[in-house]
Amino acid sequence: MARTRIAEEPDPLWETVLSLQQLREKSREPVLDGWRRRKCARGARALRMLSPLMPSRGYFPDFLTPAEGSGGLECGIDAVLTTPRRQLRRELTLLAHHNPLPSEAGLLAEGETGALRSLGRALRDYHASVLEPGWRDIASRIEGDRRHRTETQCRLGTEEMLRSFAPLLSWQSPVLCADYPVDRDVHLKGRGLLLVPSYFCRRTPVALLDETLWPVLVYPARPLGPDTSAAPGTRLAPLLGHTRAAVLQALETPRTTSELARCAGVSVSSASEHATVLRRAGLIASTRQRHHVRHTLTQLGNHLLTGVTVGRTAHSSADRPSRAAASPRGCGGGGPHGSESVS
Repeated sequence: MARTRIAEEPDPLWETVLSLQQLREKSREPVLDGWRRRKCARGARALRMLSPLMPSRGYFPDFLTPAEGSGGLECGIDAVLTTPRRQLRRELTLLAHHNPLPSEAGLLAEGETGALRSLGRALRDYHASVLEPGWRDIASRIEGDRRHRTETQCRLGTEEMLRSFAPLLSWQSPVLCADYPVDRDVHLKGRGLLLVPSYFCRRTPVALLDETLWPVLVYPARPLGPDTSAAPGTRLAPLLGHTRAAVLQALETPRTTSELARCAGVSVSSASEHATVLRRAGLIASTRQRHHVRHTLTQLGNHLLTGVTVGRTAHSSADRPSRAAASPRGCGGGGPHGSESVS
């Protein structure tokens, strides 16, 4: 329980795999709609390389979503390109059992340098052409979900945080369960669980197949609250005024008064005055550090800015799915419902 945590940042490689699956399903995602309109050459070339490795249903290789992806795109790609040859061969052979692969996949399975470089280039091109233009929206939804879960965990404990996933997941100590087409038990063996919110994950959570890897459960990030699609300053300006809303928004990152003034485009004295009003309203907290005063959002200020609220989730027997939790990765779609559990 103590090792169960929420990922701190969006994982660009998980979003790559899951968005590519959504792209082929013609889902109505603004990010993907923009790509369809542009039809840029780089994205099309990347699709030809990546699509066979990331089928829309069923298994896809674990090496495409390494743990290092949590450190950013380049960290993740470096890890992909240094995957041991034995793992490449094993996972691509398993993929070929379910989906026909092009001849280039054989070179990739042998760790051929040119094939690996082509894969790295395709991952970068896909991210640049499909994900990067909408990354702000992707990151905003994921951050909103992360804040909700971590604040629940901080205030009410890990068990209440796990209960906050209902009805997507059901926490029945000591097992986390979800409906899924495949029956599978994933045993944590004391390692804890990394929960990764995803913009493009749909229907059911996804997990790694290789149980020797650190347990990961990727799940659909909750939609943002009402009207949070608008910029925070736009939503809050009628309530606080444009300048004070800008000051509050600038404190998404803790800042000194001077930094706050520069970010909000006001004088230092004006920034100090607005910070005083926001502090008295309980929206920010201020602490003196030597010659500077540093301002941070309070929980109330964060909720006002993001529209994300934290509260205890009520549960009834109707909220509890049958059994089952993390899916073997990429096994979404049809088939008789079974179950999967993490314990």
